[in-house]
Amino acid sequence: MKKAIIIIVAVVAVIAIWAVSGYNGLVSSEENVKSAWSQVENVYQRRLDLIPNLVATVKGYAQHESETLEGVVAARSKATQITVDPDQLTEESIAAFQEAQGEIGAALGRLLAISENYPDLKANQNFSELQAELAGTENRIATERRKYNETAKAYNTMVRRFPRNILASMFGFGQKGYFEADENASAAPKVEF
Repeated sequence: MKKAIIIIVAVVAVIAIWAVSGYNGLVSSEENVKSAWSQVENVYQRRLDLIPNLVATVKGYAQHESETLEGVVAARSKATQITVDPDQLTEESIAAFQEAQGEIGAALGRLLAISENYPDLKANQNFSELQAELAGTENRIATERRKYNETAKAYNTMVRRFPRNILASMFGFGQKGYFEADENASAAPKVEF
């Protein structure tokens, strides 16, 4: 009888240790995903912060390009209104966020194309520096999106693997969404001279 109680207590202790360890691993992994998402938002915010300076610089040279400038400002405004709760990182919420950010990218592309029509603007040091900052920011965005996807993959793998998936479902740890390439990304850009 005494031996059976000791065995039962030992089994319960092992299961409890496993459950605590598994739960803590899930929490740590979920926090890594949230941290990676915060960094994605951080680099997107950096881009949003650069836009007013870029628009102001272009405005001084290309005053009659107001439609393009207003488009950039409107896209920036729309993007600042879309937020994603780190606890709800679903494919749909990330896609909506990415769509708003894509509109900014397109608007910025039109804005930078304006510079071709204004040689004085292209020669302006502020514009050149802002353009370089923006290019660097776009590289940071790509890097942070990749890091987020890697972190989300590790978390999703942990949540889905047996036997930890039992703990994940018991405590409400669901899968996180990924950034996916824009459906037009596979089309090569047309270069015309």
